[in-house]
Parts: sequence; structure tokens; C-alpha cells
Amino acid sequence: MPQISQVLREYAIGKLTAGMSTGAVARELNAGPMATQCVTKVELTVSCENLLDKDIGSKSDPLCVLLMNTTGSQWYEVGRTEKVQNCLAPKFAKKFIIDYYFEIVQKLKFGIYDIDNKTVDLSDDDFLGELECTLGQVVSSRKHTRPLVLKNNRPAGRGTITIIAEEIKDNRVVNFEAEARKLDNKDFFGKSDPYLEFYKQTETGWQLAHRTEVVKNNLNPTWKPFRIPLQSLCGGDMDKHIKVECYDYDNDGSHDLIGIFETTMTRLQEAEFECINSKKQQKKKGYKNSGVVSVKLCQVVKEYTFLDYIMGGCQINFTVGIDFTGSNGDPKSPQSLHYISPQGVNEYLSAIWSVGMVIQDYDSDKMFPAFGFGAQIPPTWQVSHEFPLNFNPANPFCAGIEGVVEAYRVCLPQVKLYGPTNFSPIINHVARFAMQATQQKTASQYFVLLIITDGVITDLDQTRSAIVNASRLPMSIIIIGVGGADFTAMEFLDGDDGRLRAPTGETAARDIVQFVPFRQFQNAPREALAQSVLAELPGQVVSYFSIHKLKPPHDPESQPSAPSASAL
Repeated sequence: MPQISQVLREYAIGKLTAGMSTGAVARELNAGPMATQCVTKVELTVSCENLLDKDIGSKSDPLCVLLMNTTGSQWYEVGRTEKVQNCLAPKFAKKFIIDYYFEIVQKLKFGIYDIDNKTVDLSDDDFLGELECTLGQVVSSRKHTRPLVLKNNRPAGRGTITIIAEEIKDNRVVNFEAEARKLDNKDFFGKSDPYLEFYKQTETGWQLAHRTEVVKNNLNPTWKPFRIPLQSLCGGDMDKHIKVECYDYDNDGSHDLIGIFETTMTRLQEAEFECINSKKQQKKKGYKNSGVVSVKLCQVVKEYTFLDYIMGGCQINFTVGIDFTGSNGDPKSPQSLHYISPQGVNEYLSAIWSVGMVIQDYDSDKMFPAFGFGAQIPPTWQVSHEFPLNFNPANPFCAGIEGVVEAYRVCLPQVKLYGPTNFSPIINHVARFAMQATQQKTASQYFVLLIITDGVITDLDQTRSAIVNASRLPMSIIIIGVGGADFTAMEFLDGDDGRLRAPTGETAARDIVQFVPFRQFQNAPREALAQSVLAELPGQVVSYFSIHKLKPPHDPESQPSAPSASAL
């Protein structure tokens, strides 16, 4: 994937630091670049079994080349492993390091070749088989084993390939609680205003890792609990030196040093440290210290990431809701938003494909419930706001995104577009399932509702209440507005400008709504829409599970391999 310019990265980081949400920044940057908000490094380890033997008198000398495709047409080479001499079951030592983006379908092609010469060109080497998949499939299964196939899609003998994904990140953080007593008084009027600074030791000197808040006018301060990433504090090395400096805060910036101590993460858990001011120590006979800092809590904990949850067995449950209100226009008319062109597309179908192709990799059974709202449905022709597209209330599931598309095509001529445009019934429908998932007490399921609509919401107050209630559940809502309507109400539901409030005044626990108008992406690649609407989803998943202190069903670091779909 092409690298995004450093200038753009710094611009985005600046906006986020200033309080702008990832979604707002994404829109300001035309959506695409903000994929960086969800990026992490993933290490792929490759091994094979039962490769074809193409050499006479010896075994094949396999090498793996990895190609990637994120545009739909253009493949480019990511890298190659080393060649393993005389081996039909190679375990390649060289890893592939890839930037992982949740919002983009990153197609991967692993090609295995028998290398018989020293040229870079692989066209004159024997082809042993390949696997084409997506990075999403690999990280969601963590250990991905599949048969190799030849160019004509025939099996490459009994050859298989296994890809193991690991996130390159130290996710540990240190939870601290600290207080001090008998600190030196550095102020003539009143008492010192102390704060602490923690420094990491690097090859080029001490690097500031954390600064506490200032406790005003107190020589025996207690600081608020705080946390520092272990990587930032000591590079993950429990015995690496850490320096702690205690200062008296001054408004003019001329903060007075109270004292310093050095320690390690291992020793920090020993509770008490004397702050030493070397200048005062040299001048004053009988000097003991300038106060004592007590570390009441120093706890190293793992902070799970989005990939930790996905690799640990969390399933993303995807539901589609489609607007069948009369304002869409007669589906038989080319002016209708539901009109399917001779090429087989309309804005509704484009939105389903765009988002669904990303989401589907994170659901093992790929069975997606799909509903319509705002139409009169047979046989009674009553208006419904949560009818299954397949007209089967007992089993509203569609097989894959293809199944959702087919159900929509079959449903469209059978219903009468009507109204009004009510969102709350389908939001509450999905929320009921999300509520059931909370009883499992692990981060096993998260629900994503995609609503595609053309018009102004009729039940805005009820929808606000439904969203506020859903914000306390493992659930996110994506709204895509099609057509040229006024979508001011949709922007209001998206919490980028402040937490949404219900009519009762109750505030949403989290921002769970992401809205984008389709018209902004009419001339953009399909991937751009997916990037924009999915930019906030990984953060929403992590925030819910973190708030509720829920761990993945299977910690990927403690399991030899991810569980099978049937085991979940």
C-alpha cells in the first residue's frame, strides 16, 4: 500500500489532538487517508506442507512471494521469503510485515515457486501453487490454512499453505497511583504545587514519557490515577532505568525542581522512593531528602486492541436495513433511487457491496439478516418498518453479501413503497440481539447495523432514544444517505460534534453512529466509501469492550491457534 505523506499524517494527528473525531477528520481529508487511524503492523509467518516436487534427484527449493491488491485491478509485490533448499514442507524464517487497514479490502496472493536459478524473474521457475485471500480473513482466523491451487484453479497436489498473523505491538500499559509526603516547599507565599514527570532511557538520552497533573498548594499530594504505555516508559524492558522528577509548578514556566529518583519497573512496585535534590544535598549538612514519593499502585496490564478481539474470536454481526419509502420514487422509473440500471446497479446496491465486502471477512458463518422499512408488504399490505427482505421472519438471514443483494432484488418488485421513514424499529431490533450478547460476559460478539436511506427521519425523537440506549450495548450504526435529500438530521445523529442526547436529556455512553452521504462518493472508487463509513468502527469496538473490561473469548497470545468457527 502506498505510504501516506508525513505532512498528511501530522495534519490528521493535530486535528485529533485538538478534539476532532476520526470521522470528522476523515471527511475533511476526503475519507481515504484516515485509514491510518486504524492501521497497525501485522507480521505474517508462512509455512507449507506437501508441496509438489519439481526437481529430479532432489526436492523442490521453495520460495514464497507475496502480492497485494487494494485497488481491484493492480497487484504489486510486497516481498519474498528466503529459498528453502530441498524441502516440501518449508517453514519460512523471513516474515512479511504489512500495514493493516480495517476499512480496506486488502487482497493477498501467496505464490510458491521452486527456485532453480539466481534471477529475480520468477517466470522461468516452476510454479508450485498459490493462495488468494484477504488480510481480513487471515487476521480474523489468526491461523489460516488452505489448499494451494495452480493457475487453472486445479489443486496443486496435496499442497497446503498456512499463514499465521501476529500484531506487532506491545499492548501493555502501567496503571499508576502515586502520592508524596513532606515535599520541600518552594514557594514564599503558600505551598509548593507539585507534579511528577516520568522519563524513559534511550540511546540519545532521557525521553519524557508522562507528566501528571499539578496538585495545587500541597506538600503531601495525591495525584489522580494515571496510565503509561509500557513501551513508552521502558520499551517493554522491566529492568530498564526510569527517571522520575518532581517539580513545583510555576505559572511563568520556571518550574522548580524538588527532587529526582531513578528506578526500574521491577523496583517501582516496591512502593517508596526518596526524592533527592543534588544541589541541596551538596549545600546542606544532614540532608536526607526533599520528600518521599509513594507508589500505591503499579500494575502492568494488557490493553487489548481491535485485532486482539478479532483474533481472539470476536464476531462482527452485520445487519442491513434498506429504506423502501415512497420518496425513493417508482422503482420502474430510471429517476428512482431503487431503479436497477441495465448494468445491474443503483446507489443502494453500491452501498451494500462497498461496506459488506469489508465486513464479511469478520463473520465466520457469513449469514447476514437483512430488513426493509417504510413499505407495504404482502399479503396484508400493512406498512412495516422491520420486515425481512426474504419475507421469512423466522429466518431473515442471507448467505453472504451476494445473498443480501439477491434478496433485495427479489423483494423490490413485491412491495409497495410507502412511508414514513422510521429508524427506531430496526435499531431496537438489532439492539435486542446485542443485549442478549452482553450476558456472555466476554467480548465474543459485536453488532453493526447498516442503514441505507434516502430521506428525512420521521421518528427523530424515538431514533435518538434508540441510539442512546444502543450506545450502552456492543453495537454500532452506519447510515448511508442516498440521493439528494437534506440530511441535516443524519449529521445530528452522528456524534462528531458532541455526544447525542435523548429527548429525556440522557446522554449517549459512546459515539456509535457514522453517517456519510453517498453523493460525496459517486465518482470515487468503491473503496473510498467503505473507508469513510468504517473509519471509526475499530475504535468503537475497543471502547465498548474496554469500558466493560471484557476480554476476548480466547486471548490470541495464550492460545496455540484460534478456535474454529464451530467452536465459537
